[in-house]
Amino acid sequence: MIEPKGLLVVISGPSGGGKTTLWRLMVERYPDVVFSVSATTRQPRAGEVDGRDYFFYTKSRFQEEVANNTFLEWACVYGNYYGTIASYVDNLLAAGKNVLLDIDTQGARQIKAKRPEGIFVYIVPPSYEELVARITRRGSEDLEAVARRLQAVPDELKELGNYDYLIVNDDPEKAQQQLRCIMLAEALRVKRQDTSWLENFAREAKKA
Repeated sequence: MIEPKGLLVVISGPSGGGKTTLWRLMVERYPDVVFSVSATTRQPRAGEVDGRDYFFYTKSRFQEEVANNTFLEWACVYGNYYGTIASYVDNLLAAGKNVLLDIDTQGARQIKAKRPEGIFVYIVPPSYEELVARITRRGSEDLEAVARRLQAVPDELKELGNYDYLIVNDDPEKAQQQLRCIMLAEALRVKRQDTSWLENFAREAKKA
């Protein structure tokens, strides 16, 4: 039997939805799940390692890779470029790994156009009040940045129809169990499995 390919799983949702906590739990709990490392032109922060946290590119190299259609998706955010390297993801999938991507809705649209077989999951907090509380609790952004994230929420929610599943993340444990269930069910779809061996199965059945 052919070794099945891994699943490409894209998670998106408003800031404060708990996406980072969710994918970290998945990677920690399940050896078959890996998180996709993005390429970026921003400078490494203290403790960050090339190839582990990000693939750090110069701006000229990044633009060259864009021209060569290297990325599944890419965007410029506050003057820095970010992108998902297609060959990196495809190699992990070919090795049977389930690859998680934490991507905004714009990037998810790009990926869906190139990899329609992907699984697209939208993550939301249980209420707007909880979303505000989570963002402000971080304390890592100034009031202007927080306001900008909150203003983006209505437009982000308009993208929900482009996704296959919705997880209301009111509890990280429950959310990761739900995401795992989605992945297990998707892996069992007939279209994702090698069914060629069933031809012999059918022949043997006719002989009985």
